[in-house]
Amino acid sequence: MLTITRKLEFDAGHRIPDHNSQCRNLHGHRYALHLTLTGEIVTQDGRSDKGMIMDFSDIKALANKYLVDEWDHAFLVYENDLAVRQFLESLPNHKTVVLNKIPTVENLAQIAFDRLKDVFQKEVGLRLVKVTLYETPNCWAEVSEGASA
Repeated sequence: MLTITRKLEFDAGHRIPDHNSQCRNLHGHRYALHLTLTGEIVTQDGRSDKGMIMDFSDIKALANKYLVDEWDHAFLVYENDLAVRQFLESLPNHKTVVLNKIPTVENLAQIAFDRLKDVFQKEVGLRLVKVTLYETPNCWAEVSEGASA
């Protein structure tokens, strides 16, 4: 199987409410999102993406439209983290994304995979086979096809 991978980066804040270390405090990360796709190589003459599975700039555009732009420079908060939600809601025009799961890197990777797999299938006929989300250069989570939420 031939795959391609596009890396995108975004900044976001979060906290892990019940964590036993500093992660229970409000903090942020420079996340790196790797999207791995598979599909047929374009063979049509005259197409700018001939010889490619998909142009990397088109991968970026779809990922930005359906996920990255929403999460970039936002605070990702768990819906049951009521104290932080109330605080964020008191800030005028604050970019807050309320999630139904605690915003661990594992959960964020699964949310990203679940959201983007249908986008790439429906929009361009490609399979999203893996999402890797780096929370730090040394810590990440991966979700592959067949993983359940």
